[in-house]
Amino acid sequence: MDIGTLRSLVTVVSMGLFVGIVWWAYAARNKARFDEAARLPLTDD
Repeated sequence: MDIGTLRSLVTVVSMGLFVGIVWWAYAARNKARFDEAARLPLTDD
């Protein structure tokens, strides 16, 4: 395996991780939890 193949593999894996994280962040099942976390700085204890 030469350096070009290794770089390509790392690029493909990184892109896959990025797409996976974006998909997870915008998934509908996480919306309620993220909305609650977004309101935390505005709550008055």
